[in-house]
Formats: sequence, C-alpha cells, structure tokens
Amino acid sequence: MGVWANIRDTLASHGRAALVSVVRTAGSAPRESGARLVVRPDGGFYGTVGGGRLELEVLAAAQAALATDATSTGVKSAGARAGLRTWTLGPDLSQCCGGIVTTLMEIFDRRDQEAVAALAKAEAAGPFTTVSRLGADGRVARTLAFDPIDAPPPGRKPEPDAPFVENFGEAFTPVLVFGAGHVGRALILALAPLPFAVRWIDTRADQFPSHVPANVVPVHATEPEREIDEAPSGAFVLVLTYAHALDYSIAARALARNVFPYVGMIGSSTKRARFESHAQKLGIPHDVITSLVCPIGIPDIFGKTPPVIAAAVAAQLLIRREQMPT
Repeated sequence: MGVWANIRDTLASHGRAALVSVVRTAGSAPRESGARLVVRPDGGFYGTVGGGRLELEVLAAAQAALATDATSTGVKSAGARAGLRTWTLGPDLSQCCGGIVTTLMEIFDRRDQEAVAALAKAEAAGPFTTVSRLGADGRVARTLAFDPIDAPPPGRKPEPDAPFVENFGEAFTPVLVFGAGHVGRALILALAPLPFAVRWIDTRADQFPSHVPANVVPVHATEPEREIDEAPSGAFVLVLTYAHALDYSIAARALARNVFPYVGMIGSSTKRARFESHAQKLGIPHDVITSLVCPIGIPDIFGKTPPVIAAAVAAQLLIRREQMPT
C-alpha cells in the first residue's frame, strides 16, 4: 500500500492523518529527499524518514499536531495545516550523521478526502509526479503533472506560492519466477516487501498457496516458455522448476531473446556446464550463454535451505537492480 492509500484509509478510520516528507537534505542524512512518513492519531505509522532520534522527534511532532483541536487542524509551531522544519542532526539531535534535514509536515482531515482519493488513484496506477504549491494558508495544493514540468526539481525547499516537484510511488522491476516448489515459495516471500512486480509461473496449479503477496501474480501455464516471449525487456528471469529439461528450455529461451539483464537458473556448476553445452547446440552466442547466473545467489552465502537461498537471491536481484541504468 502506498502513501496516499494509507492517508485515505487513515482518514476513513480515524478522521485525521499527518504526512511528513523529507524535502531537502544536506551532508550526511539517514534518508533522501522524498522519504515519507504517514502518522495516525492512535500512534501507528507507515513509512520512515530514517529512524533514530530524528524519526522519534518527527513522530512526536506529528502526534502533537494531530492532537490539536479539530477546528484548527494545524502544526502548533506554524499555526497552519502544513509547516516546514529544519533539523540539524548533530547539534539538535546528537546524531552522528551530522547533516541537515528539512521536513514538511501536513495535517489532513475528512475535508481532504476527495483530493486524497484522487492521489491514491493515481498512485495505484504507478509512479507519478505532481507540481505542488505551499499556499499562504499553509495548505499544499497538488496538480498531477501530465505535461512537461516547469518547476523547481525535487529536493528544493518549498517556498510560499512557488511551485515544487514531488515524485510519488516507486517503479517496480518485473520479475518472472518459474517454479512453485520450496525455493520458489521462499523466494516469493523474500521478494514480497521489495521493489519487484512478480509473475510466479508453474505448470501445476495446485502448487500455489491460497494467498500470495500483493506484488505477486500466480500464473498456471501449461507451456511456461511462452511467458518468456511476452515478458517485457528489462525483466529479471529466475528458473527454479522441478525438472532440468524444463529449466534448460526456459533459460535457453530467455537467453535467446537477449533482452533480460538477469537470467538465473537454480543448480550447481555441473548443471551449468551441461546447460552451456545444450545452449551452444541451439546456436546461442557464447557471450550470451556466459551471462547466465548459475548457481544463483550471492556467492559468499553457502546455505542450501530454501530461506537462505531466497535471501541470497533477493540480495543479488537488488544489487543487479541498482546497477541498471536509470
């Protein structure tokens, strides 16, 4: 669930919500501009602005703002619905980071439900951008940016009535996971909180659990190789099926397309050598064959249990994702 969906649901259940956004940093800071924290009146929260003393103080400030009279739904120090605050982490909070963080706190109530619902709808469709203005009344007005943006870039400290850019949502890297056995199930759980959109494919419909994480779509496919043909370029491919022959077929098809930055196949170095011989006979170029990741996972993690393999593979995918051009 995203930032605006959380605010929408909090307004429905509690009537009020606070949003704290990191809008500017300087020096060493625990989170980047764009990090956000949604706070409920009952003390619950979603997201993080970096943890530690900074987050403790931010949460306390948000709780104090939410506790004010509902007719003056503002930040006490600002006397308005939104307020900026700059935290010097060393002198103010005794944090060793030593940097500077500026936060924007906003208070929402049920009068904002329509605007929040529109932003939640945009968020559900994927990452989006707004051109925002901090009005003299302390309210932030946001307009979805469908056209080229003529406004200061993200990370610029908002000034009254001056437009600034905000980016919401996160681009999820598509991942195809072939195989719903022990390792496949463990991997699905490992990927659940991470920025991946997973198609989980198996020839056996009864292998999928009754509930899967929100970022996972289970696919019963009698010819799983066809999933490769329809997968978007830039997707990651992981082959973990119950049969070597099927593994070879899927991996070879993925390598033959040569549009996937990561193709991994579970197995030993012996299995890899046999696959390389198979792929050469199919005419797949040598440099493409050598790009196959097999064995899968970070090399320095040697455990063989499914959760350990899944953790090693999830870390490897995150590393590969970081290496991709933006």
